[in-house]
Amino acid sequence: MEVILKYFTDLTPGQVEQFSALEKLYKTWNAKINLVSRKDIDSLYEKHVLHSLSIASVFKFPAGTEIIDIGTGGGFPGIPLAIFFPEVKFHLVDSIGKKIMVVKDVVNKTGLTNVTTAQKRAEDIKDQKFDFVVSRAVAPLKELWKWSKQLLRNGQPAPYNYRDGNWQSPGLISLKGGDLNMEIQESGLQPRIIEIAHIFAEEYFKEKFILFVPV
Repeated sequence: MEVILKYFTDLTPGQVEQFSALEKLYKTWNAKINLVSRKDIDSLYEKHVLHSLSIASVFKFPAGTEIIDIGTGGGFPGIPLAIFFPEVKFHLVDSIGKKIMVVKDVVNKTGLTNVTTAQKRAEDIKDQKFDFVVSRAVAPLKELWKWSKQLLRNGQPAPYNYRDGNWQSPGLISLKGGDLNMEIQESGLQPRIIEIAHIFAEEYFKEKFILFVPV
């Protein structure tokens, strides 16, 4: 938990309590269902929670923004982001029922009221639109964008703050790692790339990136 407070010093007492509750919840569930690598569970806050919050270090979502986390797994990055942005609406989806069961339990026990869930494949969602799609290590960028395009709103874009500037478009925000040159080339896209190592100093974040593909 200390690594979260190292970078995010203005959390409310309620947010600190919610973040603090995650360790026990995930360790309990991980003993039953292998959600997180056994060797990583003791590094939950650095490798999963803080990694998810790298998005919050870059994007400042206004109240009422609607975000879908596709292939959420155990709830990353959606649950940490939902704690950080209590006035933003998050919809967490995964095709695997037992993972959504865990997500629902964590949402319930942390008292999150801005999260909905569904056991669905992203490509099967036809009747909902969102301002952003977020994902973490789900699929190649080409596939992610194919799924995301049908989920993103078109029309008059709203201003979304990115660091010191304004990007005037919703889009796909994806957490990825390693050498992405071939993956990006095969996607035919030109994502904006943010190195997480420039945000967080921990060794884990070397060769970790946020990719943003605007609509």
